[in-house]
Amino acid sequence: MDNSNPPFPPTPPATPFPNGAWDAHVHLLGGPEHPLSPTRVQNPAPGLDFDDWVAMYRAHLSALGCSKGLIVHTILYGSDNTVTRAAIKAMGDGFKGVGLLPDGASAQDIQDFARANIVAVRLNYVHGGVLTWDGALAMAPALADQGMHIQMLLHADKHIEQIAADVRALPVPLVIDHCGWPTDLNPNTPAIDTLCALLAEGQIYVKLSAPYRFTSDWEAATPLIRRLIDANPDHCLWGSDWPYLMLADAPMPHASALANSFCAITSAQERQKILCANPDRLFLP
Repeated sequence: MDNSNPPFPPTPPATPFPNGAWDAHVHLLGGPEHPLSPTRVQNPAPGLDFDDWVAMYRAHLSALGCSKGLIVHTILYGSDNTVTRAAIKAMGDGFKGVGLLPDGASAQDIQDFARANIVAVRLNYVHGGVLTWDGALAMAPALADQGMHIQMLLHADKHIEQIAADVRALPVPLVIDHCGWPTDLNPNTPAIDTLCALLAEGQIYVKLSAPYRFTSDWEAATPLIRRLIDANPDHCLWGSDWPYLMLADAPMPHASALANSFCAITSAQERQKILCANPDRLFLP
């Protein structure tokens, strides 16, 4: 089994982020005290323990100019959320998490998440996982009771039209990761029309993250990203996707380069919304 590589040393972006900015999509890794899932497809970079990862994460945030963060549990640990809970606790105020729960999780499980500053459960249609769409729909009322939401990784051009009616009926927000991870960069497909309609209606949020996962030419993703922003800048978020796990054939990016790419196609007013106001509203209700 392959090991991931450690991320590049952090450097600041060319355009400073506004005060109070969030990095709304990272993963934290641990050490030997955090057992990995037997079904994982990759090992973390060797020779690093939990404290090392936390120190690297702090340096990453400092270089970007982010003071708040959303830590998304990685499937490398399966549904054992211990490492993510520990990371949220270690980081303190201004840090929240997204965890993994399987189909059939109880209201008590969801309450336990809420008490641990976990604000959402994640559903992964790209890499697989422990939660199905039907399972997420079933737990949505209990999530609503705790002020939580659902975060989803999917290929929008394969799935968003099929689930749009369900999304409109959800009692909780749905956050779509990685610009909807399209397999086609055409910004004017029926699937992107649906994605933008859901954005415009305020039914979903979209993370403008990880263009490197679906194109080697980030500029080619600009029309899609701009269409998402223009649909509803009040429901867009940004995250670095640090430390870049399960890359497949994608080259590892520099976080500062991703930040520069984002800043190059957004205004200061849009960045204030996407980096500060929107995540504050969603993650700190």
